Amino acid sequence: MTMHAAIAPGITPNTARTGARLLVAALEAQGVKMVFGVPGESYLPVLDALHDSGIRFITCRQEGGAAIMAEAQGKLTGRPGICFVTRGPGATNASAGIHIAQQDATPMILFVGQVARDMRQRCAFQEVDYSAVFGSMTKWALEIDNPARIPELVSRAFRVACQGRPGPVVIALPEDMLAELADVADAAITPTVEAFPDPAAIDDLARRLAAAERPLAILGGSGWTAEAAAAFANFAEAHHIPLAVEFRRQMLVSGMSEAYAGDLGFGANPALLARVKQSDLVLLLGGTMGEVPSQGYELLGIPNPGVPLVHVHPGAEELGRVYQAALSIQANPRAFVTAALPTLAHAVPGPRAVWREAARAAYRAWTDDVPANPGPVQMAEVVAALRALPSDSVMCNGAGNYAIWLHRFHRYQAYGTQLAPTSGSMGYGLPAAVSAKLHQPDRTIVALAGDGCFLMHGQEFATAVQHGAAIVAVVIDNGMYGTIRMHQEREFPGRVLGTQLYSPDFAALARAYGGVGFTVEKAGEFQAAFDAAMASGRPALVHVRLDPEAITPTSTLSGIRAKALAGS
Repeated sequence: MTMHAAIAPGITPNTARTGARLLVAALEAQGVKMVFGVPGESYLPVLDALHDSGIRFITCRQEGGAAIMAEAQGKLTGRPGICFVTRGPGATNASAGIHIAQQDATPMILFVGQVARDMRQRCAFQEVDYSAVFGSMTKWALEIDNPARIPELVSRAFRVACQGRPGPVVIALPEDMLAELADVADAAITPTVEAFPDPAAIDDLARRLAAAERPLAILGGSGWTAEAAAAFANFAEAHHIPLAVEFRRQMLVSGMSEAYAGDLGFGANPALLARVKQSDLVLLLGGTMGEVPSQGYELLGIPNPGVPLVHVHPGAEELGRVYQAALSIQANPRAFVTAALPTLAHAVPGPRAVWREAARAAYRAWTDDVPANPGPVQMAEVVAALRALPSDSVMCNGAGNYAIWLHRFHRYQAYGTQLAPTSGSMGYGLPAAVSAKLHQPDRTIVALAGDGCFLMHGQEFATAVQHGAAIVAVVIDNGMYGTIRMHQEREFPGRVLGTQLYSPDFAALARAYGGVGFTVEKAGEFQAAFDAAMASGRPALVHVRLDPEAITPTSTLSGIRAKALAGS
């Protein structure tokens, strides 16, 4: 590819920098220390500029994995995760990570190499209109035509990704622009501007909360900090307010808190769902009660929720989008907690302690004991091993029925200990774990995956080995796309097609990549294998061969089929 390096009038080589060097300087100005990507000829000048920078480039094996690592980076830090990919197939491969960031409200920026400016609109090699392709799943998709605007537009991209409802930004970089010179100053770090609540709205909420005998708070979304989450949990405990969380937001409240009542995910506790409907005040803080937490939009009425609802969210576009709340407050969760808690403090109505205790008891009854499952290997052993880990251990998972055991029975105890896609994207757990370990090397990082889930991005185990990310992956192998097979048996019992899998020896695969691997096939073997994986100090994998009948904690595959046949 020909790269044009025209020098604009008035610019001298002594003061000018290429677009690529301006871009890397812009990232350094924003405090970026690590980026993820797959190299491509369309942005070679950026790789060259990164060579001389203090930014670490993590070489990944597929753009989808790289984008997921950047999305996990955004979840962990609250600042945009950064990913670089080449044009065309590189960018479209990365779209899975962009979609996760959009649905999970995660700040993220994807930089994409682009054809030279004089080749546009000709269907040049790997040419894509990125604004058209990514416009529906990003907060902003743009192409930078002028290197002199790089500091301005990158600074703006960080602001867009973080403010309001956080989300992804895609920036296309024409390859000739990256080689062109410009003389322009760097921009300063972009501070996040938070939406603070209206004092009158807080006063209104205080009156409602003080009068409520059966309040319930549902926490979700992004924009939290460890301090804000802990402060709200302490407030809820003191004021006897049960706390629920939206799907895959369990790390917002410690499972050990006496206020914690469970999560509104797939297969939610029926007692918790009933409690939402019985509440005389529901405070939805940070989330949106989308399809999964709302149980298919059936838990609350639309547009009238059917219960007194107070909705707090940083994005004005989300307030009233689905539910017409009795009170809407535009505020970032951490800003809301800081501003509101002193005003919300009040005397607690007498019945409320009983209400909160009953909610906690229902959660404990639903999650304390793991039922036995068919086959020799028991998922209770996996849950017990995870529960025994340090409280700041990070659990990373993608999608599949194996995650039901994790979400229902594991006790998340600290902020930042859960990396899981609310979008239900398969393959998320392994690359997310790699990202987490590279950012927090002293913490225990565990990736859980099904056999189908793992092989979506299993090649990123090589990334873990290459960059020294000593994660432990636990692969639950039942020889099928379990979730789809479960639905298949319910809808078309006995007519199995497309959901059966042949998988490799995952432990041997881990060893082939340069890590260590262990296989669990019998009862009582998991703890020793898991301990050995943890002690290895290397990327490790524990291959768990689970009986296909163990499809959920409370049902079997043959039982689902028999029930469907009986009803047909």
